Amino acid sequence: MEFFVTLVQVLDSTIRLATPLLLACLAGLYSERAGIFDIGLEGKMLMSAFFSAAVAAVTGSVWLGLMAGIGASLILSALHGVASITFRGNQLISGVAINFLASGLTVLIAQSWFQQGGRTPSLFGGGRFEPISFPFAEALDAAPIIGPVYSELLSGHSILVYVAFLMVPLTWWVLYRTRFGLRLRAVGENPAAVDTAGVSVVGLRFAAVAICGVLCGIAGAYLATALQAGFVKEMTAGRGFIALAALIFAKWRPWHAMWACLLFGLLQAIALRFQNIDLGGIIIPVQVMDALPYILTVVILAGFVGKAIPPRAGGEPYVKER
Repeated sequence: MEFFVTLVQVLDSTIRLATPLLLACLAGLYSERAGIFDIGLEGKMLMSAFFSAAVAAVTGSVWLGLMAGIGASLILSALHGVASITFRGNQLISGVAINFLASGLTVLIAQSWFQQGGRTPSLFGGGRFEPISFPFAEALDAAPIIGPVYSELLSGHSILVYVAFLMVPLTWWVLYRTRFGLRLRAVGENPAAVDTAGVSVVGLRFAAVAICGVLCGIAGAYLATALQAGFVKEMTAGRGFIALAALIFAKWRPWHAMWACLLFGLLQAIALRFQNIDLGGIIIPVQVMDALPYILTVVILAGFVGKAIPPRAGGEPYVKER
């Protein structure tokens, strides 16, 4: 029974840790399906995390913080769109610039506003997303097996966790069952054909970049106002890059992206749960466990992905033929 309780706790942590990865992964999915490679997911999440925490701390409203985080992420998405779509710049360089910009600006503004070493004040009460308890969760808690699964694993998460997982079937439906999704996928494969059909390639790509910005904004806000209680320097900790790895591992498919993010979330949960492991007198340092998710990310991508073929027009600016 003790093993089962530990398993439920690890899986509960997996869901919490996978949520920002899943939102960022779906954000990259929309963008890259439209032919816009975006390695600036990390920067957008970081900027959103700061502004959501800052506004929530000042106003006491987590919803205003969420809107501020989404707005900050959308501004960076607009910059990336203008650079890579309007001016046909290098998409990878634009993404790197966004990451550096966010990394520096968040600490600079945080120190200027709050004088707490690049942090925001801790969030309490209405400044954080509180867990949502399902009906009868407390009553069923004592029931064997089904009780812990229902009351701890399924119940007790913030609303953004449920939003993230509901985005998976919604994304599948949008991409594969709507005209907009068909056009979005087509513009990432053959933008000239889409243009010939009288559909705006630029408009579709900007729409995809905007959706990417919204999802990254929610991911960053979740980090600062739900998973943690405020902003700290570089709090995204490479999650944007892990989300990109999950996207490649999933081969740009939404359901596969969910399972890939859950896998990476599980690796992080295991690393956090089991620290300073003693193997017959040999103690594995905590630093090794902290690095484990990133090491296994590289191993999985190198050995288990196989041939991942991105959208054919990905990374290439579209020049309209005269």
